[in-house]
Amino acid sequence: MAEMTDSGVLLRMAYKAMINAGIDADAVLAEVGLDKSILQVPDLRTPHDAQEWFWQALEKVSGDEHIGLHLGEHIPVYKGQVLEYLFLSSPTFGEGLKRALDYQRLLSDAAQGELFEEGDRVFLKQMIWSKRLSHLNECMMMGVIKFFRFVTDGAFEPLEVHFGHTRHADKLEYERLFDCPVKFDMPSIGMYFDARVMNLPSAHHEPELLHLHEQLASEQVARLEKQDLVAQVNRLIGELLESGHANLEEVAERLGIKARQLRTRLADAGTNFNQLVADYRCRLAKRLLAGTEESIDEIVYLTGFSEPSTFYRAFKRWVGMTPIEYRKLKAEEDAAENS
Repeated sequence: MAEMTDSGVLLRMAYKAMINAGIDADAVLAEVGLDKSILQVPDLRTPHDAQEWFWQALEKVSGDEHIGLHLGEHIPVYKGQVLEYLFLSSPTFGEGLKRALDYQRLLSDAAQGELFEEGDRVFLKQMIWSKRLSHLNECMMMGVIKFFRFVTDGAFEPLEVHFGHTRHADKLEYERLFDCPVKFDMPSIGMYFDARVMNLPSAHHEPELLHLHEQLASEQVARLEKQDLVAQVNRLIGELLESGHANLEEVAERLGIKARQLRTRLADAGTNFNQLVADYRCRLAKRLLAGTEESIDEIVYLTGFSEPSTFYRAFKRWVGMTPIEYRKLKAEEDAAENS
């Protein structure tokens, strides 16, 4: 299975919220080994597993043990993304919400929201957010409520909010910020709201635009699926190289598809198997040369080459210098950095 990732828009929104809250946002990013230049990367996706480190760093830098709750106050409204456009161009809030749930992986692979209509109330359930991510859960819940208020021109109000984790701040503080009863240690995370909101007409409904926005959302999901395939192939290349050699047929077999089909799907993703193997070997060789004391002969073996001379030629073609020159350069850079 490919690694779960979150849309870079979540990191950008958190960064703005930190600035709004007077928190040293750059120090938080530095704590998790990032530079703010990452916020400018187009189509940025970040590993979902990194959420835990991010919120630990944010709690440490801010000194606020209730940082998720308080950052939620400062989170900007989610705007300028295809999920917003789907809401606005749909005929009603309910139709917009159902469409957004169809494409929720554009926001995060960990998002698995579902709607349950229970008489005069609707429960929007989020299944995946771990109890360990209580800060993320609280901040995101406030972000979702702000967004729903925005797309309904202020008509949306939560009736009750549920969290899977144990309450850690004052009960009245939660109710002040969410403006409704908040329950903890619940079997699922989510919120109840009035079922009548589902039929609320959108002032921006436009059938032609809705068709274009659905097409755009489908294309973006298809692009993510191509990235998933490349990530899965890269992982299998790494596993197979450990045992000596990675070939297209064996990777295809591990993925449960024919070699011809894998070749076609990789071409559709803008790459090919030989290129992925070369890129993986190059990254691995550079990491081993720069970060370990492994001998060149051992690195030749670990990168799946049979002969040192073949490895030398390939590395020179990839990097523009020999493995020995590269290792020397990296050692000098490290020494200069630490002096």
